[in-house]
Amino acid sequence: MRDVYADHAATTRIAPEALEAMRPFLEDRFGNPSSVHRRGEAARAAVDAARVQVAQLIGAAPEEIVFTSSGSEANNLALKGVLAGAPAGRRRLVVSAIEHPSVLETARHLESHGCALTVVPVEPDGIVDPQRLAAALGPDVALVSVMWVNNEVGTIQPVRAIADAAHAAGARFHCDAVQAAGRLAVDVEAAGADLLSLAAHKLGGPPGAAALAVRRRLRLTPLVHGGHQERSRRAGTENLPALAGFGAAAARAGARLAAGEPRRLGALAEGLRERLLAACRDTRLNGDPARRVPAIFNLTGSACSAASPGPSHVLTAMGLRPEDAHASVRFSFGDGNDEADMDHVFDTTPAVVERLRALHRPAVETRS
Repeated sequence: MRDVYADHAATTRIAPEALEAMRPFLEDRFGNPSSVHRRGEAARAAVDAARVQVAQLIGAAPEEIVFTSSGSEANNLALKGVLAGAPAGRRRLVVSAIEHPSVLETARHLESHGCALTVVPVEPDGIVDPQRLAAALGPDVALVSVMWVNNEVGTIQPVRAIADAAHAAGARFHCDAVQAAGRLAVDVEAAGADLLSLAAHKLGGPPGAAALAVRRRLRLTPLVHGGHQERSRRAGTENLPALAGFGAAAARAGARLAAGEPRRLGALAEGLRERLLAACRDTRLNGDPARRVPAIFNLTGSACSAASPGPSHVLTAMGLRPEDAHASVRFSFGDGNDEADMDHVFDTTPAVVERLRALHRPAVETRS
């Protein structure tokens, strides 16, 4: 039986280059990067090298990279770190309604502790309207947080226009680029981002390693206190093997991006999407058909439950009824997927859809 992995937006397989970069530090090259002996210096050099590789992927300076344990921690650090140091007159946070839970739940936590919160709606196509967001801003806003690529529907947000609106209001702009890095050309400067999050396991690196890019001269209050790691922005001994893998994965992602791999993969996914829409009746695409990462797409099919625990907050924010949001499924492709995978998904999906629909059809009453 063929096994096709179509959930790359959730996590990816560790790339061979990342695994090889990690291996020595899991075996005999162990050391604490804060130690002042030979092993510690070698470990510090490995962390510094990874920092350079990650910085190069997103057009940042190495000293702007703060390593964290996950994208969720990076998002928490961005929101809490900025709001904790914001002046008394700037205590409002603005986010979009389709952010990752690590942004939305952090924003609600901050609201419960005295910060004002504005959640900006999105359009039915899953795109944040920069003018609508700008209208929600004011001199009391400390931070605007909007993701680059949505993890559920693949829509690409107009991050530069949003950054410009935030800066015009005197606020900082944070961008969750976890789903964008490695799929798009991500540049912190071009995007106008003051803070930007990314995670290793979304681009061929290991879980347990992520980063927050923090532009120079931005005041950030740490979440974790203790030692002076990460320029005193995040205490704790660095996860040396995972960071080595993160660096290698970032370098690999940059090379594959330059070689056009996302375009090749996107063309395959686009072809599959069109075939599924044609083959599965009463099915539609969720999100803008053009302003999107092609390798991530989300389909809704009438009365075809995906057995999710609750309706997606992203889909309901886009205006879908809860029952339609329940009847949606995400496909996300990445490294290792090929045309044969697309054919297999196409060959098997319509029958699964019909079987699920049959379970939800009302029984036909029979009379003797």
